[in-house]
Amino acid sequence: MNTEMKDALVKVPQVTLGFWVVKILATTLGETGGDAVSMSMDLGYLIGTVIFMAFFILAVMFQISSKKFNPCIYWVAIVASTTVGTTLADFADRSLGIGYLGGSTLLAVLLVSTLFIWYKTLGSISVSSIETPKAEMFYWLTIMFSQTLGTALGDWTADSAGLGYVGAAYIFAGGLALILAAFFLTKISHTILFWLAFILTRPLGAVVGDFLDKPIAQGGLEFSRYTATGVLMVAIIILVAVLPQRAASKSH
Repeated sequence: MNTEMKDALVKVPQVTLGFWVVKILATTLGETGGDAVSMSMDLGYLIGTVIFMAFFILAVMFQISSKKFNPCIYWVAIVASTTVGTTLADFADRSLGIGYLGGSTLLAVLLVSTLFIWYKTLGSISVSSIETPKAEMFYWLTIMFSQTLGTALGDWTADSAGLGYVGAAYIFAGGLALILAAFFLTKISHTILFWLAFILTRPLGAVVGDFLDKPIAQGGLEFSRYTATGVLMVAIIILVAVLPQRAASKSH
């Protein structure tokens, strides 16, 4: 199989600045959208998780069955993973009573285990190597765990650690800045740095989402969850339509 044919099978986007901007907006949307369904609609975390898990599974099925990279399908799947990550983390942390730290620890173990099994099974966890249905399954399972972990970690940092939403946002933004510096100034594997950044964007989005919709008395801005979700969704749609979108290349 020649390089062009292999490139056509990679159905995830090339990692650019635009990718990270949309990713952070998507994770913020996941927080406000997940809370809108589970809290504002009063459906609860379990029902919310069932709804969003079905949405996520359907989106991933479309993503895997597509013949080439489709930006719309990909970002719908990402948004689905962030919303199910929100309600699933809240269900584990609050309804099951294992707490933010317990949930974060459990999800971190599941995430690292998935990446380890993926690497041992296929020999690479690089996004440019995702060219088979098996690799795509590992990719989306890793993403779901990372999105869920990010919600629990964001809540733990903002609430249990007492940093508040703004303080927690500074912490995670600082972590991303360090990863960016490591990308340009060190020889650390870019694949490892990618996954670290991917994981950290989720708690950043989680605390920003909470900052937007939580009551002023709790350190938030008390915006409507529906309004915040709608604005974020429109912003994502515009950026996906305007920003250049192309599949990751095997040569990178």
